[in-house]
Amino acid sequence: MKKLVLALSLALQATALVHADPSPVRPEGVPVKDYPWQALPGETNEALERKGDRKRGERLYALCRSCHMASAGGSPDGDIPRLAGQHRSVLIKQMADIRSGVRHNSTMYPFAAVLADPQDLADLAAYLEGLCIQAGNGRYDAADAEQQVTAGRALYDRTCSACHGPSGEGSRHKGYPMLAGQHHRYLLRQMTEIRDGRRSGVNREMVGIIGSYSDDELLAVAAYQSSLELPGKACAAKRPSRKK
Repeated sequence: MKKLVLALSLALQATALVHADPSPVRPEGVPVKDYPWQALPGETNEALERKGDRKRGERLYALCRSCHMASAGGSPDGDIPRLAGQHRSVLIKQMADIRSGVRHNSTMYPFAAVLADPQDLADLAAYLEGLCIQAGNGRYDAADAEQQVTAGRALYDRTCSACHGPSGEGSRHKGYPMLAGQHHRYLLRQMTEIRDGRRSGVNREMVGIIGSYSDDELLAVAAYQSSLELPGKACAAKRPSRKK
């Protein structure tokens, strides 16, 4: 516990040192735009090869709980993503990319940076992957929700389902994120940043697919994605407590 307290303190101190360069480079000087999607950095490969310790990962999650919530379901307003149930391959890659500068995230960097080594990444990812997903998490609920979900489904089935799966399950083996159960607001922001070239370290095929999407089309497909559910991953309903 003392180590976690020290890590949190270091993370908060490091926030002031984060460099807000919108065009980060890898440590060896290769520009992010030249970073191949599948050419994973050494730390990512090392973490993927290690068996994660979920109990240790739960302790490490103390670094993340204040933002991603105790359930790892993300913030209610959808600004902060759901991590619970996400594939370990996705979680490890994103943490490693943020640590190395491949993905620029000045909010996350101080916390990711204090993880000690690939084993920490493996342990934290193992814990998060095993968590259930809150039902109805972050759905698009505006007055035109039914219309947007219908339009988004047509777009999703045509251009997204081949990689992310018909139910938004993603692929653990290929490292494609699970979209089901993710917040609409977060999905919309990430796709917009990818389309506009403001998020680095992403699959170039995806950039090509959504590069021509209008704002309205992104809104619709995000609305549909956030409506997807995976029954086997959903949290079990809590039984009402009986008064004695």
